[in-house]
Amino acid sequence: MVLWPAVTLIGFLVLTALVIVMGTSTTARYEREQRAATAARRPAQAAAEPVGAARAA
Repeated sequence: MVLWPAVTLIGFLVLTALVIVMGTSTTARYEREQRAATAARRPAQAAAEPVGAARAA
């Protein structure tokens, strides 16, 4: 009598966990691709200037 509600609840929790795991991995992959694309567009700098450094003219 309690079997089907328990199966339904466990199934719901398992499917919810599956959706969360899939969303997390997809989001991580998307963010890695965005960072790689941004890094590819950004020109490479030989040396970083310290904050507040005056530029030589």
